[in-house]
Amino acid sequence: MTAMHFGFYQTQCSINFSSSSSSQCQHITLSMEEKKHFPLAFKLMVVVLFSLLHCVCFSSAVSGSSGGKKGQWQLLMNNTGVVGMHMALTHHGTVIIFDQTGAGRSGYGLRRRYNGTRCRSTQHDLTDWSCYAHSVEYDIPLNKFRPLRLETDPWCSSGSFLSNGTLLQIGGYGRGSRRIRFFRSCENGQCDWRQSKTLLSHDRWYASSQILPEKDRAIVVGGRQALSYEFVPKLHSNRGSFDLPFLHRTLNRNEGGNNLYPFLHLSSDGNLFIFANRDSILFNYRQNRVVKNFPRIPGAGSRNYPSSGSSVILPLDHTNRFRKVEVMVCGGAASGAHQAAEQGRFLKGLSSCGRMVISGNTHKWNMENMPGPRLLNDMLVLPTGDILIINGARRGSAGWNNAADPSLQPYLYKPKKTLGRRFSVLKSTKIARMYHSSAILIPDGRVLVAGSNPNNKYTFRNVRYPTELRLQAFVPAYMDRQYHNTRPGNVSINYASGTYGGGVRYGERFSVRFRLGRKPSKTVEFSGYAPPFTTHSISMNQRMLKLRCRSMVRGEGGWINATLEAPPSPNVAPSGYYMLTVVNGGIPSTSQWIRFIHA
Repeated sequence: MTAMHFGFYQTQCSINFSSSSSSQCQHITLSMEEKKHFPLAFKLMVVVLFSLLHCVCFSSAVSGSSGGKKGQWQLLMNNTGVVGMHMALTHHGTVIIFDQTGAGRSGYGLRRRYNGTRCRSTQHDLTDWSCYAHSVEYDIPLNKFRPLRLETDPWCSSGSFLSNGTLLQIGGYGRGSRRIRFFRSCENGQCDWRQSKTLLSHDRWYASSQILPEKDRAIVVGGRQALSYEFVPKLHSNRGSFDLPFLHRTLNRNEGGNNLYPFLHLSSDGNLFIFANRDSILFNYRQNRVVKNFPRIPGAGSRNYPSSGSSVILPLDHTNRFRKVEVMVCGGAASGAHQAAEQGRFLKGLSSCGRMVISGNTHKWNMENMPGPRLLNDMLVLPTGDILIINGARRGSAGWNNAADPSLQPYLYKPKKTLGRRFSVLKSTKIARMYHSSAILIPDGRVLVAGSNPNNKYTFRNVRYPTELRLQAFVPAYMDRQYHNTRPGNVSINYASGTYGGGVRYGERFSVRFRLGRKPSKTVEFSGYAPPFTTHSISMNQRMLKLRCRSMVRGEGGWINATLEAPPSPNVAPSGYYMLTVVNGGIPSTSQWIRFIHA
């Protein structure tokens, strides 16, 4: 449905070319002011005009970007309507953004509540959360929003994508803490949130979720006063949740938990890596058994909420049959930071990062330091395989007004470089992205950045860090116009069956066609990226695969045809939609969607 019908108002593949055009691919290692914040109809026209202006600026900036090695920033929209506490990219090229419903008046007033009753200009209705939209769908190409309806509060919830691209959204606060929601994106703008009648077994507030190799099943781990895990859908109708002693052991009650929103990563052997506070395990969820207890990450402080560092699983690579699995944890808060922040003292955050290979038999944290202390930070895997660390603060902890000194400069981390040469500092933003901010990678290679609200209501003045509704994009250096002739273009995917829609089965070959303005570099790589659900410094289910290239043929007019091989199993790549990117000498193409499916 359209916005008007809704009734709202704005308040490596190495190539050696000879005379022949055919070659085999071999991988080589390598605030705004509140503006009386809910405007009347004439102000809506002003907002529309501003939106059009932003569209013009956005288009010209992408085509003519010149950010150098440090990248650049774009302001896409002055008012998203809702705080970007949670974000997720759909395979239809839209972004779902939503906030807590308890924050009160958002930027989108509704004419009718979810139950159909009319919202009026009474004092009650002006403060009734159900008379406002707390979720929006952002159309990236059009740079516009439409509001969505939430029936219960998803505050501090978790999420995963199912194999058909539906967002499975789990838990929240109050009446929403045991709720399961679905959002299935569509091309006609008619889709909206749908809430299941099935309830979770426990309240899941500040829990994490991970999609599993079993088709369309997710595991939900932890949450406030929920030291357990459960499955959605349940494994057995008579069995709800399972106690997890690891969560009891890592709980720090005096510091707000420090094991909430645990980091979850699916290992390619089918087991689950769980990190909480400072400790981690490899867990066989099928047998409810701990397979390995890993060494504690060195140093003081904590890494999980409310200390709120971040974590990624580094790209899995076909050259070792996806068997080497390495995780990385960066940032967090100092010991005692949460209690100190409650008293108005903001302790310096952690600067350290740890990397550990969780496969094999030898496990050790290899430590290194970021250019500065950081917490409340997001970590994203870029198409190049590099890690972007963005958003956050330098001191304090998570929670209402518990952090200070915003981290305005993103960091770029290159895992394959030598120790001491991996980090670089990128271009600074002017907008503080503190508690309740988020970031996601989008298909054209930019990083969408939204949110920040360390206040328990939408507050735009007389506070140190106001509620932030501006939407930005960070444009990495690989999008600079100097790489125009190096960037692969016109990427298309063809499945062996000859259809594009059903998906490619595990281990099956498929073809990719693209165009280059000049001869390819010595290294052409193909990556598959599972888009995450991001909130509270965690990018749940984020995953990148370096895919095997079987052959490559260079034709006329710069066209190149490559034959690739899908991942071998759902342990390596749970079924669903992935962003496939061609990376030529470190310069990525615009990603295209591919779906890996069970046979």
